[in-house]
Amino acid sequence: MSPRVLLFTGKGGVGKTTAAAATATLAASRGMKTLVVSTDTAHSLADALAVEPGEVAPGLHLHQVDTQRTLERHWGELQDYARGVLSELGLDEVTSEEITVLPGAEEVIALLELREHARSGRWDVIVVDCAPTAETLRLLALPEALDWHVNRLLPVGRRLVRLVAPFVRGVARVSAPGEEVMSAGERFHRGLMEVRELLTGDRSSVRLVLTPESVVLAEARRTLTSLNLYGYRVDGVIANRVFPPGGADEWRAQWVAAQSRLLAEAEQSFASLPVHVVPYLPAEPVGRQALTEVGERLYGGSDPFAPPAGPPPLRMSADELTLDLPGADRAEVDLARKGDELIVTAGQYRRILALPAALARRKISGAALRDGVLRVAFSPGSESGS
Repeated sequence: MSPRVLLFTGKGGVGKTTAAAATATLAASRGMKTLVVSTDTAHSLADALAVEPGEVAPGLHLHQVDTQRTLERHWGELQDYARGVLSELGLDEVTSEEITVLPGAEEVIALLELREHARSGRWDVIVVDCAPTAETLRLLALPEALDWHVNRLLPVGRRLVRLVAPFVRGVARVSAPGEEVMSAGERFHRGLMEVRELLTGDRSSVRLVLTPESVVLAEARRTLTSLNLYGYRVDGVIANRVFPPGGADEWRAQWVAAQSRLLAEAEQSFASLPVHVVPYLPAEPVGRQALTEVGERLYGGSDPFAPPAGPPPLRMSADELTLDLPGADRAEVDLARKGDELIVTAGQYRRILALPAALARRKISGAALRDGVLRVAFSPGSESGS
């Protein structure tokens, strides 16, 4: 059986690393073989656990991405080709090395390593401390976006390379990419698609971490909509640093009142999800024991490692496409059809959906967004025959 995969994200500074580390230590304390890993370049997990990467406790392993080593394994042929071309153009070796380091490589490599860990069969639970929400959304959208481009451009690229290679070598005086370079790109693409399959599967889910503040809550709502747009399940919300009631101090009483109002708003905004509350602690939880205690308080009597309940955000039937977009405003949702593709926009995020053959042949007969669910109906007849 594949491991339970839990991803934690939220606006920077809300305590997502603490929530991820507390969940991982709780899993290990219950006898589950647990891996905790970060896609955030800040790498705060080791600081939260007060340990170095490796086996930090019985059944609990902390992994930190070795970007250079893994990049060479997954991207080596392409990087070598790019480095060679830049050297042929007169750039020195050091400059060529710097230019061919991919922007965002560390986060992408973390995803590819996550796939390898999931396939190893060693783990019951894998906890992922993700980057802040904007970076996480870009990263999770990458595999499908790359798939769209590769499926259209790679066959053309292979033919084009064969045609222009003699010209490139003879006139431009630089090397043309060979078959091994094209194959490396295909392997990289295939790996990212396997990551997407893992993270949208029925044993993976995302947990949103927030603090009861207006700006943070607004971003969490948008993040929930965007994660659903891309097909990722969200199975819980964690409200962190909540002042407990009580005390005669006026400053604290004002905070309690404001947070209570915002927590009630969060309960309404995320009505279909459990909202787990973590009180404002008297000291920062650092180390395995303190984090395990936070995990116990965080989840109470619920099972944080049960598979996510309910259907996936995107569902297709013989004549309808249904996409959950909780919190989406009708004015911010747009729908367009281009050939056998459906383009759905929610706010600043867009997803291009390849329709299955049964729906691709039909015209759209209606579309509506009601109660956070987008339903697109297709006419019974084929598009060509309608």
